[in-house]
Amino acid sequence: MKIFLIVLVVIIVLALLYVVGQYNALVVLRNKVRDQFSQIDIQLKRRFDLIPNLVETVKGYAKHEEGVFEEIAKLRSGYESAKTDAEKIAAGDAMTQGISKLFAVAEAYPELKANENFISLQNDLKDTEDKISYARQFYNDSVLKLNNKIEVFPSSIIASMFHFEKEKFFEANTEEKENVKVEF
Repeated sequence: MKIFLIVLVVIIVLALLYVVGQYNALVVLRNKVRDQFSQIDIQLKRRFDLIPNLVETVKGYAKHEEGVFEEIAKLRSGYESAKTDAEKIAAGDAMTQGISKLFAVAEAYPELKANENFISLQNDLKDTEDKISYARQFYNDSVLKLNNKIEVFPSSIIASMFHFEKEKFFEANTEEKENVKVEF
């Protein structure tokens, strides 16, 4: 009887250690997803801060292209007023399209493309766009790991016990997959 109790206690302790380990792994993955989303947010904020400088530089050369500048201003306001992660993603995506239009305007002014300030700002913005792309990729990788952990047996049991929910991947919408059309 004594051996039976010892074995039972050992099994219970091992089961508890397993549950604690799985729970902690799920928490770590969930926190990584949140961290990766905040990295996207940081890069979107960086882009948000760069755009006014780029717009002012382009404005000096392209005074009659007010529509594009007004659209960029609206898009910046949309990002600034976004409250949820989904709203921030949508606003960031819209800004990507607006930036493409802004660069198309810049293409129409060869002397602008040679301007040192414009080149510097354009390079900074391109660098930021690359960082946003990488941050989105890392976010999706983190979401994949978390979602796998939530769905794979036996950790799925622990995940359901503690109400862990799957996260959504970042996905480009249909408009983002199309070529940007710029009309003057």
